[in-house]
Amino acid sequence: MIRRLALLSVSLMLLVTTGCTAEPEAAPPSRQEAAASRPSPFEDCTALTGGPAGTGDGGAAADLLPELTLTCFTGGTPVALRDVAGPAVINIWASWCAPCRKELPAFQRLSERSEGQLRVIGVNTRDGREAAQSIGEDFGIRFPMLFDQGAALQQRLRRNAFPLTMFVAADGRIRHLDTSGALDDARLAELVRQHLDITVPA
Repeated sequence: MIRRLALLSVSLMLLVTTGCTAEPEAAPPSRQEAAASRPSPFEDCTALTGGPAGTGDGGAAADLLPELTLTCFTGGTPVALRDVAGPAVINIWASWCAPCRKELPAFQRLSERSEGQLRVIGVNTRDGREAAQSIGEDFGIRFPMLFDQGAALQQRLRRNAFPLTMFVAADGRIRHLDTSGALDDARLAELVRQHLDITVPA
């Protein structure tokens, strides 16, 4: 009986020891970590400062893009806005802005229809990276995206409206700032023709 109790005690000690030395389960990643581990839906920004456009030397300083450097959503070298080659359509948006979400697919279609004629660039502002990435994934947005969490660009432009779209000519001058609300395909094509003298294929 004593031997049986001794053997039982040893078995219990082994079970307890084994249980204590087992590896703890890893904590599940946070939502932010999970978003960061997913590939970005947006294109990188490496080509933003090269062709199809001019150098931006011909405009008055007040008409040029602000002297501001923003990070690219996908990482890499930050982008100096003054170095962005026009013609370009730059859309400033946030995931919490309903008109911004409504018009984003039209900007994606514009980027596809106007490839080689102008650039479509997004600037996500006053937003979180996870929310912006989720919108990009849900809406199939692929054009290059800059990240401006502190709204520095809007401050430089002295505009607080959402959504805000800049139409930038080949010489680097801002030809039009649009704050009329959510833009659709027809209105975008009209503004591109009117301010950038470019006819976008239907």
